[in-house]
Parts: sequence; structure tokens; C-alpha cells
Amino acid sequence: MRTLRIGNASGFYGDRFDALREMLTGGELDVLTGDYLAELTMLILGRDRLKDPGAGYARTFLRQLEECLGIAQERGVRIVANAGGLNPAGLATRVRELADRLGIAVRVAHVEGDDLTAAHPGSLAAHAYLGGFGIAECLRAGADVVVTGRVTDAALVTGPAAAHFGWGPTDYDRLAGAVVAGHVLECGTQATGGNYAFFADGDVRRPGFPLAELHEDGTAVITKHPGTGGFVDVGTVTAQLLYETQGARYAGPDVTARLDAVRLTQDGPDRVRVSGVRGEAPPPTLKVGLNKLGGFRNEVVFVLTGLDIEAKAALVRAQMEPVLGKVASARWELARTDRADAPTEETASALLRLVVRDPEQDVVGRALSGAAIELALASYPGFHVLAPPGKGAPYGVFEDVYVSQGAVDQVAVLHDGRRIPVAPAQDTAVLESLPEPPLPEPLPEAPLTRAPLGLVAGARSGDKGGNANVGVWARTDEAWRWLAHTLTVDRFRELLPEAADLTVTRHPLPALRALNFVVEGILGAGVAAQHRFDPQAKALGEWLRSRHMDIPEALL
Repeated sequence: MRTLRIGNASGFYGDRFDALREMLTGGELDVLTGDYLAELTMLILGRDRLKDPGAGYARTFLRQLEECLGIAQERGVRIVANAGGLNPAGLATRVRELADRLGIAVRVAHVEGDDLTAAHPGSLAAHAYLGGFGIAECLRAGADVVVTGRVTDAALVTGPAAAHFGWGPTDYDRLAGAVVAGHVLECGTQATGGNYAFFADGDVRRPGFPLAELHEDGTAVITKHPGTGGFVDVGTVTAQLLYETQGARYAGPDVTARLDAVRLTQDGPDRVRVSGVRGEAPPPTLKVGLNKLGGFRNEVVFVLTGLDIEAKAALVRAQMEPVLGKVASARWELARTDRADAPTEETASALLRLVVRDPEQDVVGRALSGAAIELALASYPGFHVLAPPGKGAPYGVFEDVYVSQGAVDQVAVLHDGRRIPVAPAQDTAVLESLPEPPLPEPLPEAPLTRAPLGLVAGARSGDKGGNANVGVWARTDEAWRWLAHTLTVDRFRELLPEAADLTVTRHPLPALRALNFVVEGILGAGVAAQHRFDPQAKALGEWLRSRHMDIPEALL
């Protein structure tokens, strides 16, 4: 069967607005996907729904369609997006109304069944991660636009691929290939040079969005439209493949993909072939993301300038102590951004950040702001803050739980109103860790030089609930021989002291010349709780790359 060309036009709710038009007009496509959902997005949409029961979907998607629905119809491109969020039926209705107003005849379908909020009292939103076969049913029935709620990000690709190639639920290798392609596409321009460790390798001022050429056997080529910015090479694809994953088994509702089997090869300029992917039966359970309101938080950042930084910080902490005894949680962080004999006042200043949390808004609102501002003339010399503290804002807590595959009633709601039940996976396998794979021979002893790890290795990091993952890969076989034996869990903890007392698991992936580290609990209760300075661990990998190690001179 002919190659299926699937593009991506959104990696998150708020991504580049013009991307939908750029992808539709920049080259040939069969399907255009958009990923609008993340753990934090579901909380935001949940709060929207509290204010308006008819809300709960990504409004940006509708505005994009207003400009581009006609173009998609003219070019025969089907659109599949999870922009339905908490209300896919509502979004499908809005899309039909938009099409009628524009005079465009389109068939709009949606997938539902992921909403389990009623079964989890106290949750603002509780949604199961569905697979791609609901999307496939909609497309097989002729839908031009399919909107979903909480499906896995890769399902936006596996659904269209299953519909196009006629794959069934047990075509595991093929489905796994589509999962890997979908995972590479899901974050948009992160596959084309965005957020890339070696960004200087190309022009990434405005990277184009990625697309995948999928084949019937599950292999794919990752590329982008001609003439668009950024670049696609084995490194950019490796970085995205490691993003927000854990071990060699990458589990989903339809299939468990074996990441240790993936082979990446450069297939020409801006073309990377993905092959060798193996698939296994999916686990018997589905992940359910629970979003709850955790209470209220507030923060104030004190600016400490010039001399005696540590003493100034100690003074203001002591002055704030009486009021902080009344809050449930208070956390101080001193960022020594100052330097001696600085040429500007800003570079002579350090930042002392106080974050407070409590179930009661007043406790973190007036009490904090009053105590902080009253110090304006009564504290350390040069007292000022970046901004006055506000009245306290609600924060969220994310938790994942698991339910059996059969506990969720997934339904494809077709454009003509028919409701087609989507059966859960019948053959399943409990997810188990794989044995440690063989590593290459270590490098022979040689002269060493103290230098940043990032000179010989790339990294990309991200969040999964309260955990973070840091994928680290070598660019050459020789660098991999050194990395595989040197960057142990103990060394990782030494380099990143914030992980010193946390559970850290290392997963080697020799075929990718990569190590994937999972750091449990470093993000507290998830991104919405803003537990740390970098709440989504986006820069954790770059911090690791900046740390110095004894590196063989031959690698530098």
C-alpha cells in the first residue's frame, strides 16, 4: 500500500498558531495531527469547565480551523487532534457549526470514553489514556476531522496508520513502529532542532514541524517539508525518542514498543529512517491521570545585591519566620546569580525565592504579602523584591492510577451519529523490566581532561507526574564506550545533587548509544504543584551536560 504521510502541527496548547496553515500548504500530506494536551493542560481545562460546563476543549484549535479547514478539504488532508480535552463531543459540535458557517462540507467524528472523573471523587479531572483504534474507526467510516479527549500522544499516529493499512489489534510490530513515529512527532519542532542540545548544528530560529512517511511494515522516515527551518538528523530524532520515556519497554494501550530494538539511520538530508521496532502485547491496565486542586500557593523573590549575600538572606528569613509558622509549607531557595565586582547592578544581585503553600488562600495571601512588604524599610540594605506577592493562586496536584482495559468504554462517535464501541485489547502482557543489555568494551586507559559532559554527550529531559527522565546519548561509538561505563547511577547523583536522596534508575539503550535515567519524586506532585525552580525538568538534562567530568582527551 502507498506510503502514508502524517504531519504534526502542535506539540502543546499554545504552540505556534500558524503551524496548521504552514503544514497544509508546505507540501504533501495525508493526515495532519495536533497534540494539545499535557498533564498541566488537563488541569487548566478542568478549571475552564468549572466556570463553563460547555468548555473544556482547546479553543485555539477552532481558531486555527477557521483559517485552514477549507485548505484541508481542498487538499484532501484529514485532521486528527486531541484538542477535545475534557469535552470532545462539545468540540465536535463547534467544528460542525464552524464548517456550516464557512459553507464547507466536512464529516466530523469524535472519540469518547476516557472521562472517568465521576469514578474518582475529589478529582477535577480524571481521564484514561486511550489508544488509536477509536480514531481508526472514525477514519474508516469517512471522517474528515476527528477530535478526541485524552488519548496517548502516539495514538494520533497509530489510529490513522491502522485505518490506512488495515492493521488489526495484534499487528504488534507494525503498531509499535507507528508508536515510535508518533512519539517522535508528538512534540512538534523538538524533532526538527527545537530544544536540541546541539542546536548550533543548523538554523533553528524557526524550525519547521515534522512529518513521518509511514510504510505498511511499520517502518517510517522522519522528515519535514522542503524549505522549512531547522533540521532532522539521527541526533534530533534520538533526543525526541528518549524524551519522557523510561525503560526499553514503552507501554501504551494498543501495544508495548521495544525501544531497545529501534534503529535510526540517516536517509538523506533531513531524513531519518526508523526501523527494527518490535512490538509486544500491551499491559492489561490503562493509565488514568488524576488532576486535583492541591490548595493555594504564593511566592516572593527578594533581591539581594552586593556584599554579604548570605547574611542578608539569613536576616530576611529570620524576619519572615513568625508568619511562616502559620503556613502548611514554606520553601526557600537562594540563587547566587551575583558575581564579584560586577559591572551592572543586576549581575551584582542574587535572588532569594520564597514559595508558600496552604489549603487556605488567606494564609498565603494577605499574611504573606503584608509581612514581606512591611520589611521594605526594616530589613537588609538595598531591600527590594521582583514583584509584590499576590493574593495566592490555586495549584494542582497530578497523580496517575491504573484501571483494567475493560473498565473503560471507548466509543467512536461517527459523523452520522452512529456510536461504535471500541473493544479493549484482548491479548495483554504484564509489563516487566528487561535484563541489563550487554555493554560495549570500555575504552582503554588514556589521558583525561576535566571538561563539561555536554562536549561529548547530548541530553533531553522532561516530566512524568512527579518523576523526571533524563535521556543522555553519545554521538560516536567511542564516546558511547566511555559513557556507558562512566555515567553510573552513583555518578549521576554526584553530578546532580538534587537527586542524591531520590530513587534513580538507569536504563541502557545500546542501539541508540543512550542511557535513560528516571528520577523519582524530584517534581513533587507534578508540574502544576511547581515543586522546584524548573517544574517540568525541561533543563535538568542541560544542567547535567554542564557538569564537569574527567573525559578522555581523545573524545574532545
